[in-house]
Amino acid sequence: MVSRSKSSQRWLKEHFSDPYVKKAQAEGMRSRAAYKLEELLERDRLLKPHMLVVDLGAAPGGWSQQVRRQMGDTGRVFALDILEMPALAGVDFLHGDFREEAVLSQFEAMVGDQPVDLVLSDMAPNKSGMDAVDQPRMMHLAELAMDFADNHLKTGGAFLIKLFQGVGFDDYVREMRRRYDKVSIRKPDASRKRSPEVYALGQGKRAVMK
Repeated sequence: MVSRSKSSQRWLKEHFSDPYVKKAQAEGMRSRAAYKLEELLERDRLLKPHMLVVDLGAAPGGWSQQVRRQMGDTGRVFALDILEMPALAGVDFLHGDFREEAVLSQFEAMVGDQPVDLVLSDMAPNKSGMDAVDQPRMMHLAELAMDFADNHLKTGGAFLIKLFQGVGFDDYVREMRRRYDKVSIRKPDASRKRSPEVYALGQGKRAVMK
């Protein structure tokens, strides 16, 4: 058997001693990422009863699960992903690529006339370990999420997205400032310290871009 590389051994050791991994297992949450979202939602009081929330790149479902848990029986949660995701009670899952017209049409039919209050994106590319490859891929996904929010989020709504700090990050945040009244950068406790990930939150979507 080929011995595991030091970095993957370190990851496994970190993963299994990670308090958020243990908490997720104990509480039946689908991923430790649910606790990043929990902190972000609570800090900025993003959820209110009866909201319509869209979770882009939702699989395995930790974020949708957290939103549904916090909103109780009210509101609607839509999860979209090109990967399959096991069903979650109270979550409408749409399997497909939201860049495709057919998938978007299906989403719009499911939502009907109800305005979208909050768009979430925890999307990230499969990492190659090379910043020159990973960062452009990440920024491409971030652009897609911003386009989705531009087209579907109601005026006054909020957009929360995971980003990697690096090339293109500052420009992206600048673009968010044109679209939202308030933009904040957050690093939740559940984010691993050495990870380049941060979360950008746009609140108060403007009717017209600056």
